[in-house]
Amino acid sequence: MVDFNLYLITDRTQTAGRELPAVVADALSAGVRSVQLREKDLPARRQFELALRMRSITSAHNARLLINDRIDIALAVGADGVHVGADSLPVAEVRKLLGTELLIGYSAHSVAEALQAERDGADFVTFGPVYQTPSKLKYGDPVGVPQLAAAASALAIPVFALGGVKISTIAEVMSSGCHGAAMISGIVSEPDPRNAARLLLEKIEKHATRS
Repeated sequence: MVDFNLYLITDRTQTAGRELPAVVADALSAGVRSVQLREKDLPARRQFELALRMRSITSAHNARLLINDRIDIALAVGADGVHVGADSLPVAEVRKLLGTELLIGYSAHSVAEALQAERDGADFVTFGPVYQTPSKLKYGDPVGVPQLAAAASALAIPVFALGGVKISTIAEVMSSGCHGAAMISGIVSEPDPRNAARLLLEKIEKHATRS
């Protein structure tokens, strides 16, 4: 069950030298209820050790932990699911490995791709990049809010806006009908991650569309 609307994605290179677990703990203390551990450059052993720390922190805050791509590490630490993309194992195969209880998130860059992920068993998708952002340049031009709205309308599963989303654009992305926002720098790069997360949660709730 996707019971969160702000999806924190980690990047320890964007924390201005602060320890990633401490930054995540600050965000969780503000009410963030989901974290994707995304540290692809770490070797498996270090990813596992960091995932164990994240599992402890997220459990203490009653928050969900998803692991990017590494199904083995997710299962080893008792995570709540995995997040995959076009270069990962196919969603349908991931679902076979995880069963029905664990979450699968998918990074989609078009409505067609998002629909395929939904058909294959994804529980939610991140969709973007909505805006220009350095971390997503390899995915080409931003998809923009109109395509985000198209995805939110077409899918029955939750759609999270991703890519260049900031507190100043929350109202615009939420007007698309999307479920929430996924972000890295908007939280982990902020001088006060706790306050940044609190303000983002308030904005998302304020501008969420009601069915």
